[in-house]
Amino acid sequence: MNSFHSHHAPDLEHAFLTRRQMLQRVGMGFGSMALGSLMNGQAGAATMDPMALKKPHHEPKAKRVVHFFMNGGPSQVDTFDPKPMLDKYDGKPLPNVLKTERPTGAGFKSPFQFRKRGQCGLEVSEIFDKVGEFADDLCVIRSMHADVPNHEPSLGLMNSGEGRLNRPTLGSWVTYGLGSENQNLPGYIAMCPGGMPTRRTKNWQSSFLPSAYQGAYINTEDTRVEKLVEFIQNGSLDLKQQRRQLDLLQELNQRHLVQQDRDQQLEARVQSYELAYRMQMEATDAFDIMKEPESVRKMYGDHAFGRQCLIARRLLERGVRFIQLWTGAGQPWDNHDEILEHRKLGQQTDGAMAAFMSDLKQRGLWDETLMIWGGEFGRTPAVELPTPGSNAGKQHGRDHNHYGFTMWMAGGGVRGGYTHGATDEFGFQATEKPVHVHDLHATILQLLGFDHEKFTYRYAGLDFRLTGVNECGVVRELLA
Repeated sequence: MNSFHSHHAPDLEHAFLTRRQMLQRVGMGFGSMALGSLMNGQAGAATMDPMALKKPHHEPKAKRVVHFFMNGGPSQVDTFDPKPMLDKYDGKPLPNVLKTERPTGAGFKSPFQFRKRGQCGLEVSEIFDKVGEFADDLCVIRSMHADVPNHEPSLGLMNSGEGRLNRPTLGSWVTYGLGSENQNLPGYIAMCPGGMPTRRTKNWQSSFLPSAYQGAYINTEDTRVEKLVEFIQNGSLDLKQQRRQLDLLQELNQRHLVQQDRDQQLEARVQSYELAYRMQMEATDAFDIMKEPESVRKMYGDHAFGRQCLIARRLLERGVRFIQLWTGAGQPWDNHDEILEHRKLGQQTDGAMAAFMSDLKQRGLWDETLMIWGGEFGRTPAVELPTPGSNAGKQHGRDHNHYGFTMWMAGGGVRGGYTHGATDEFGFQATEKPVHVHDLHATILQLLGFDHEKFTYRYAGLDFRLTGVNECGVVRELLA
């Protein structure tokens, strides 16, 4: 024993060994080998499967998101922010007309009736009568504001936090941070009936994030599953033959991946092939609303927006992380000529959203599903003046307004029955507790378990984040 001690004198450094160093030194290093094998296997699985489940920074209130996107810009003074002063100033000059994209004239009162709903007394327009039944669940933000009164940059800002450059969208960030609960379906899906909104696929792009995180676009105009999901069925090969092809392709790709030092873009493409194969078995079921009882289909409504709301509920049940529901192709809510078009748009969306919310409550999905409603900006309380070649002499519409508009959230940890902030007495500009789009994004990430300042992705030598380097923060009053 004395001889042993004489050859192995005490070393102070040994008292401060890390667990990894200790495993390397004891048992001839077998512990380290076992740990390395385990860690490599886990790292490899995480790298090869970008949609593997991941943990956020803190315990989330919401685990999934549904974004009702009213593209084109719904009018706040005709939906959730009534302004009695517009009745007084109807047809008269407003004292605080702000510069907008197009010329505007006198004040323009809302043609829609408002009434108080729920115990909270939220005033809701008649065009959202059924959504109004959920007034005590809604967290209404009346003081939203954006940067410019143009569709493309405002759509970019609302979707990706950047109005000028191509950046990953909110849905891409969420799926990157959380992964997906279903490996047989895309983690991020964007549905729009009849085509695509303005800015098209940039609204759900992954940009410099791996392409596995970009949104999958679905046109819900068609009722047939094989049309909803393009190329969902292979007309030439059965599943067994496709599996043999993919196995061969996988083997070749794995060899190439080693040579390319496991390039992320290539790995994402490999995963997309595998996902497409697996979707043949599950997507046809998930998108087939005919498997729902007739009473449920009737509740949602037999129209494109109703169908996509019902599909969204079926997708949520199957673990899809982020779903965006657009009103329709282009910018339907962009009513420069005739604000009464808002009534038609309300009829298309109101009942379906109310059915969706009721369904979530019945199925126990409400508490962990964050719902967001709104457009890229709002509309002016002043009437838009006629422009040659544009609104053909009509004076019954409203121009774009980024100075102040309304959005609401529900479910997923938000404060129900609460109205946050305010616009001026005419509804032109956010004046009380203003909330910028970056603040909204920071709050959404907080609900999903992320610190927006620490939630980053390194690209081109920089650590990028959804909220950028802007002065913004979580709006704590919106949280339950």
